[in-house]
Amino acid sequence: MGLISMPQRKKILYGLFGIVVGLCVGTLLRSYHTLEIVSMCNSMNSIRQKSALDIIGLQPSELPTNSQRNLVFVGVMTAKDFLEGRARAVYDTWGRQVPGKMAFFSSQDSVSSDLPLVALKGVDDRYPPQKKSFMMLHYMYEHYIDRFEWFARADDDVYIRTDRLEKFLRSIDSSKPQFIGQAGRGNSEDFGLLSLEFDENFCMGGPGVIMSRETLRRVAPHIPTCLKNLYSTHEDVEVGRCVQKFAGIPCTWNYEMQSILHHNSSRNRAFSGNLKSKEVHSAITLHPLKKPAFMYRLHAYMLGLRAQELRQESLLLHRDIAQMTTLLQIPRINKNLAPGVPIFPQDESSTGYLGDHNVLGATPDLNRHRPQTLDEVVEWEFIAKSLYSGMHPNPKRRTESSLKEGLNDVIREIMEHINNFSRQRGRVIEFRELLYGYMRVNSLYGQDLILDLLLVYKKYRGKKMTVPVRRHLYIQRSFTEIRVREIVDGVVPNQAVTSNPRMSGNDSTKGLLDATANPGPPNGAMRKNRIVLVIPLYGRSETFMRFLRNYEEVALRQDGATDLLVSMYVEPVETPMIITLLDSLKARYPATRINYLKLYGNFSRGIALDRAIKSTYCSSDDILFFVDVDMVFTVQSLDRIRHHVIRHRQIYLPIVFSEYDPRAIGASLAPGVLSTTERPKSPGEPDRPRNFSASYRVTNENGYFRQFGYGLAGIYKADLERSDLKGFNTDITGWGLEDVKFLENVIALNQRGNQRLAAIADGRWDPEELGIFRAPDPSLAHIFHPINCDTSLEEAQYKMCLGTKANTIGSFDLLDDRFSHSPALLMFVRTQAQRGNG
Repeated sequence: MGLISMPQRKKILYGLFGIVVGLCVGTLLRSYHTLEIVSMCNSMNSIRQKSALDIIGLQPSELPTNSQRNLVFVGVMTAKDFLEGRARAVYDTWGRQVPGKMAFFSSQDSVSSDLPLVALKGVDDRYPPQKKSFMMLHYMYEHYIDRFEWFARADDDVYIRTDRLEKFLRSIDSSKPQFIGQAGRGNSEDFGLLSLEFDENFCMGGPGVIMSRETLRRVAPHIPTCLKNLYSTHEDVEVGRCVQKFAGIPCTWNYEMQSILHHNSSRNRAFSGNLKSKEVHSAITLHPLKKPAFMYRLHAYMLGLRAQELRQESLLLHRDIAQMTTLLQIPRINKNLAPGVPIFPQDESSTGYLGDHNVLGATPDLNRHRPQTLDEVVEWEFIAKSLYSGMHPNPKRRTESSLKEGLNDVIREIMEHINNFSRQRGRVIEFRELLYGYMRVNSLYGQDLILDLLLVYKKYRGKKMTVPVRRHLYIQRSFTEIRVREIVDGVVPNQAVTSNPRMSGNDSTKGLLDATANPGPPNGAMRKNRIVLVIPLYGRSETFMRFLRNYEEVALRQDGATDLLVSMYVEPVETPMIITLLDSLKARYPATRINYLKLYGNFSRGIALDRAIKSTYCSSDDILFFVDVDMVFTVQSLDRIRHHVIRHRQIYLPIVFSEYDPRAIGASLAPGVLSTTERPKSPGEPDRPRNFSASYRVTNENGYFRQFGYGLAGIYKADLERSDLKGFNTDITGWGLEDVKFLENVIALNQRGNQRLAAIADGRWDPEELGIFRAPDPSLAHIFHPINCDTSLEEAQYKMCLGTKANTIGSFDLLDDRFSHSPALLMFVRTQAQRGNG
């Protein structure tokens, strides 16, 4: 009793043995058949999708041995939610320029009609993407291992300089196991948690990871084992561990990889500011770009750098050919490269024309332009804490931001060139300060610079030293050929048009003049946006009569979509005449809105404009153009206003041409040309005809462009009604300063506009911001009138008035001539100088 019979014992032993054998077999199957299961999943997935070669557009016959385009395959990890954002930005920018092929890898339910997308079977978009990363590597191995030399793993928020990537990879042997990236061992929070040995590392995934074909061949068969043995939640750490174990190589221990594969630690704000930095210019990959807008912006910047490089290469080729033609004694009888040689096109109108070789092939030299007369001498400007110019209205002025940026660009490029091989030589030269410099611009050759730099020489190999040095830098930034694009009805034709000096004047400039004068469609081709000319007025009936004749001839008879609103202060003597003129004009053109407002009290331009804006005589859909009674304009002026004023986007502040005092220059115009004076007629002198349709005659002798005048402005009334735009200041009496305050309001409104990319990064960008567009408009001319500055004005207004009055006296040449030939003025200056010395 209680004993177990022999047959029962055998059954129990066999049962236990079967259980043990089953567990062992199950373990083996689970271990060794995972790869086959992965292959089956990929095979099932390929049934639904296009073939692996069709996805990336690769022909079966294309191999690294017979194609230069099979250098690298780039796999970009993305997610379903980012396909139309980040992934689309990658594909539209650097993705189309890869020296090989690329594909996006996402979850199994991801779909895209035109992206080269691989939806990995059994993979979701959970983070961290460990399974997605390993399965992507396995897909590369299974389908492309023999078709590319290199394989790159990238995120959808990295930018790759594909031209530099190609140059970099072609300098390395792909037949050897290579694991290239920015080496890492984890941050302080991860210390001891990544299960890394003292000599182990990993390639950080953000800036990108590159494997040679041999590395992927060694690692991919063991991916199931690596997936089963994960020691951390970091995908890049586990990939590095897998490569270390099965390929036997670590990530590249190289300090320079921090700059070659660059990671910006600013997170969402990365690359949202100034792109002109050493890291951006020297890196192959840049990470991260979290917003698609940053990707497009960075790509546009890189294309600009590439265009600069191509222009420089073109100039160097021209100079090399010039030297060769001299050595070969080929006569240079014209501006073509080599007359009589068929490979160089001589027809300037052809698309293959290579430019004026006499200019482009000239060797850089500060003396290559030798003036024959004094008028041909190009004067230098002195650069120090301020900018000093002999021919500028303000001889000493603040250095403009554009010039500062240009100087920084030049110095940065020069320092990069100097330090190109500094690491191999064990020394580096650093820029510290621009002490002073000289600058001039020759319109035929380019910009000349002489810069005095404070540098620091550092030697860190051998006998270490640090020495401050000063060096002069002589630079000539050469111009390339002039290119003219013809714009027809707002469309730029595919074929660029190059101006041909041999053609007649009308033929060679027709496209350019049409594009400048009429940027929009021809008159009557489409409905025009209505413009309301708003004029603040106080008396001056005779000048107003001229303005009305201009308005009738141009706006009413030719344009047909421009109204008039006069905001007038009542002046007992002149107001009845002005009202009569307006009523008479309105009776002749009843379909046009010609209206006026009566204001009382002390004149204030700000109040006059504010009342006009708030009146019912203009609607929200109207473009309001604030204009002065002293202005004359043409149809081109109105077309430019419509073209440059964009609702909710942009206001237009034209830079108008202001006439000098004609009595000082003794100017007189022939009949039929626009009159430039309001001087009284001589007895018996007939009326001088005025052709308001003709463009104003713009020369250096009869006027100047008023860059610091902001009184004329075009803006939609709907934008003026915004609650965050304060409008015109109504506390200012008289003329002046209200336009400056209004411009400051617009700039203050767009303060975030100057930091637009940072605002995009923070998710607080308001797309409805008002930009400011300024450009010289020769069709808008301010006719001279005497200026009397009231001493009762505010100090700022009075100084502005005196400055405007001084600018209207005459040109520099005229003032120099009058001053140098006036003994009384010379004696006055000498007396003042002696008093100052005393």
